[in-house]
Amino acid sequence: MHECISIHVGQTGVQISNACWELYCLEHGIQPDGQMPSDKTIGGGDDSFNTFFSETGAGKHVPRAMFVDLEPMLFHPEQLITGKEDAANNYARGHYTIGKEIIDLVLDRIQFQTNLLPYPCIHFPLATYAPVISAEKAYHKQLSVAEITNACFKPANQMVICDPRHGKYMACCLLYRGDVVPKDVNAAIVTIKTKRSIQFVDWCPTGFKVGVNYQPPTVVPGGDLAKVQRAVFMLTTPQPWPRTWLPWRRITRRLEQTVPRERMRARNINLSVHAVVVCLCLVKLSIKVMFAC
Repeated sequence: MHECISIHVGQTGVQISNACWELYCLEHGIQPDGQMPSDKTIGGGDDSFNTFFSETGAGKHVPRAMFVDLEPMLFHPEQLITGKEDAANNYARGHYTIGKEIIDLVLDRIQFQTNLLPYPCIHFPLATYAPVISAEKAYHKQLSVAEITNACFKPANQMVICDPRHGKYMACCLLYRGDVVPKDVNAAIVTIKTKRSIQFVDWCPTGFKVGVNYQPPTVVPGGDLAKVQRAVFMLTTPQPWPRTWLPWRRITRRLEQTVPRERMRARNINLSVHAVVVCLCLVKLSIKVMFAC
C-alpha cells in the first residue's frame, strides 16, 4: 500500500488536524511519545499503519503530514512550513506580502500525483458519515447495515448543505467499520439502486466501491459521538453543485450593489474565508442540537 501524505493549511486546518491525528493514534495504539507497544518490529515496511505514520530508527511513529501556517508550533520541523510572524487577521497582509514569501517553498514540497475524482470538473466531493448519535441514544438504538447505508443518502448526514435529489451520482465509495457482513452490504446496495430518489449517471458503470474494516469505530474520550458497533463513511461525486451555491451567488450580487467595485474583489475573498469558519460553526451547532433532541 502506498503512503498517504496529509496537508493541513492555516489555523483551522492545523486545529482540525490535531483532533484527526489524536483519533489516528488512538486507533493504532500509538502513545503520545510516539511509541507503539504492540509493534514488535522496528522498520517493518509491511505494517498497515505505515500508510499514515513513518517509523524512525528509535521506534517512534511520526505522522506523514505537512502543516502550513504563519505561526510556528510544536511539530516535526521537516513537515511544518512556518513564517516569522502572523497576518494579524488581515487577509491582504497574508495574501499579498507574508504569504508570497513562503508560497514557493510550499509548492516545492507539494506534488499532486493522482486525481481521485472520476470527472475533473467536479472539484467538490460530498462526504457523509452515519450514524451520528449521542451516547444516550446509543444504549437503546442499534442501527443495522441497511439503515446506516440508507442514512448516507439523506441530507441530514451530509457534511455539505445540498440536495442530491437535484442531480445524479457519478460514483460512491462506501467504507464500513465494525460488525459488518458483506452479504448485508450487498443487500443494502441493491435496495439503494431500486429507489427512484437516488439516481446514477449512465456513463459511469462503476457505481459503488466498498471497503470493510472489521475493527469497530474508535471515539475520542470525552467526545460527543457515541461508541457504536458499526459505522459507514461515504465519499461520492454528485451533480447538485450549481443549486448548492445559489444562496452564495445571491449574497455576492447584493454586495456588488452596495460595495464599490474596486473593493469587491478583496471583499469576496475575505468573505469566503469567513464563510468556511461559519460553516464549521454551523456543523458543530447542528450536532449539538441533534444531541439535545
